Amino acid sequence: MNMRRLLVVIAILSCAPAVKATPARPGSKARHSYLFAWCGDMTPMENMKPTGTSDFLAVIDADPSSRRYGRVITTTPTGIPGIMPHHTGYEMSADGLLFANDFELGRTWIFDLHDPLSPKVVTSFGDVDGYSHPHSSLSLPDGNVLMTFQYRGDAMGPKAEGGGLVEIDNAGHPIRTGTALDLTQPNTFIRPYGVAAVPALDRAVSTNAAMHYWEGGHADTVQLWQLSTLRLLNTVVLPPSSEGAQYAPGEPRVLGDGRSVMIRTFTCGLYLLRGLQKANPTVRFVYRFPGGSCGVPVRLGHWWLQTVPQTHSLTVLDISIPEQPREVSRLELPDQQPHWIAGDPSGTRIVLDSGENVSDRRIFMIDFNPQTGAVILDKSLHDVGSEQPGVSTNGKVWPNEGFLRDAHCHGIVFSR
Repeated sequence: MNMRRLLVVIAILSCAPAVKATPARPGSKARHSYLFAWCGDMTPMENMKPTGTSDFLAVIDADPSSRRYGRVITTTPTGIPGIMPHHTGYEMSADGLLFANDFELGRTWIFDLHDPLSPKVVTSFGDVDGYSHPHSSLSLPDGNVLMTFQYRGDAMGPKAEGGGLVEIDNAGHPIRTGTALDLTQPNTFIRPYGVAAVPALDRAVSTNAAMHYWEGGHADTVQLWQLSTLRLLNTVVLPPSSEGAQYAPGEPRVLGDGRSVMIRTFTCGLYLLRGLQKANPTVRFVYRFPGGSCGVPVRLGHWWLQTVPQTHSLTVLDISIPEQPREVSRLELPDQQPHWIAGDPSGTRIVLDSGENVSDRRIFMIDFNPQTGAVILDKSLHDVGSEQPGVSTNGKVWPNEGFLRDAHCHGIVFSR
């Protein structure tokens, strides 16, 4: 190349617009990131009756470097009129599947997410071996899924028979079941809600909390199981706290040691369960958040991230000493009542939803610093034409749905 041509090339390059490289998040991969949000029309939720619109899985662009960041790309409807789209798995499974249930319908769908732009329904199922109204699902190391079912039989209400655990394969077929009814405690109120697996000890831990609050039961127990057989080993009563934080235990989470479990209650308490290999494990009250109706938690390393409606916040605790949790940071979202959260594969981003009891329902993205525990709202995730942070689920014409009404999205997970 002669000198004149070289000067021309330099001049052209100097006038070209600069391309800003997007730094990779720690531990992230180069793949495009998406959110899968399990949603439905708010009208049947408010009336608890199906109105003709089906629940649907929405795909949202979650890649900060994308021009479509925050945009709803597509939806996959179930094709069945829904009532209450509720829990999904807490993350997309390693084999690319997601279990999602409509609690009031008592039905669960299995979605294939291998093509994130075109999720497909693999199958769906209702009652399994007499157990009804599935709630939480957890992927096991062998690829099967462990689920809690609140009831056994058709009846609901205070005198209905409590449910149990069911292990299910990826085609929706039951592998084994276990009843949560404890003959040593026949008067205990049983409504299986959340579940955690501790494979190193061949144990599972489930909680009891009634989805139907009108039943009037005051569950305050967690249950210990043999994971390989789903045999109930013990029903453990949570010790009372001074503020009644022992009622309605929700999600259990296995701690970093792989042998201990921390449990969040709807009455905003934290309980620590140790000695799971023993017939009588130890359980102790370790922390109390303000208010009630505390939602879904996430454990990332030695951090506990908790949605707290009373303070309209996502609160982060340092649980490096599990017996002595301490708050290190808090992100407040005025006018919101945060409920569901899930982490991305890198452990540096959190998706959070508003909960259904607010008028301005939104999906937020939050940056998390795993070194300090700090949480910062990602204001760049917003609707087209709006500067307000978060993706609104109100008043959208959802792709493939065709209705312009308010939607409620509950379970939301990241792609892998």
